[in-house]
Amino acid sequence: MADPMLEDLLFWRLENFGCRGTSCEVKGASYLVRAYLPQIKAQQLDLAALALLLRQDALCAGLPVPIAQWHLIDEEDWASSWKQHWAPEEVGDRFLINPAWLPWPEQTDRVVIKLDPGVAFGTGGHATTQLCLESLEMRLTEPESEMVLADIGCGSGILAIGALLLGAKQVYAVDNDPLAVQSTISNREMNGVAADRLLVSEGSLSNLIADLPQPVDGFVCNILAEVIIDLIPNFSDISKPTTWGVLSGILLDQVKPIADMLEQHGWVVATLWRRKEWCCLNIRRA
Repeated sequence: MADPMLEDLLFWRLENFGCRGTSCEVKGASYLVRAYLPQIKAQQLDLAALALLLRQDALCAGLPVPIAQWHLIDEEDWASSWKQHWAPEEVGDRFLINPAWLPWPEQTDRVVIKLDPGVAFGTGGHATTQLCLESLEMRLTEPESEMVLADIGCGSGILAIGALLLGAKQVYAVDNDPLAVQSTISNREMNGVAADRLLVSEGSLSNLIADLPQPVDGFVCNILAEVIIDLIPNFSDISKPTTWGVLSGILLDQVKPIADMLEQHGWVVATLWRRKEWCCLNIRRA
């Protein structure tokens, strides 16, 4: 149980620890945050250290200390029990994220993304994912376009699929996690996206550099700030003078070093969007 203002910090800390299938439920004036972790991934001392980190995060933010507890659940339940707490969610002006196990919405004029993230990151509930989807809304305003994009660290594939449903011509998606690759492929099929429009493979930016037939028109990268900094020197290898980028997974105090690194490599921050402690940078070539 935690203060609502701690939600994003909790998600970030739990993801860094390796938790999957994270969910959040409102309980009165507090949030109940659930995160699932295979037993083999952590011992009792690791969990105690995680609880201490969560306490330190709260104290540094000047917020009440969360109550942390953990218990074992049946193996067949851990990857799916969080689903009962996830409902359809409107994101931005145009998207509706609809859990795959729920009926198709009866009446909506929104672009519906049918999604089952499995253990991959990207349900549409996290601020970083929402900011990226809203950035794509701004970039993709025509029902059909010739834009070819890249999704670096695609997770569940939600951003790549969202871009295609908005009208992008093609998206090349990569992720280092083979489970994320499988999740993206599964979600691609559920949304009726042709395999030649969403090409997904295991890997990172270096794989895109090797495999892309030509530079892309834009790219999204919703991962950790530390990883983004390492990737920035090679963004130009998949870009042309008009290419734009959307970067997220960045905490407010991480913006300056990323902006400085971007400037060193010929990029400028066109806009900075913020939601709570998370930021999304829309960038373009200098």
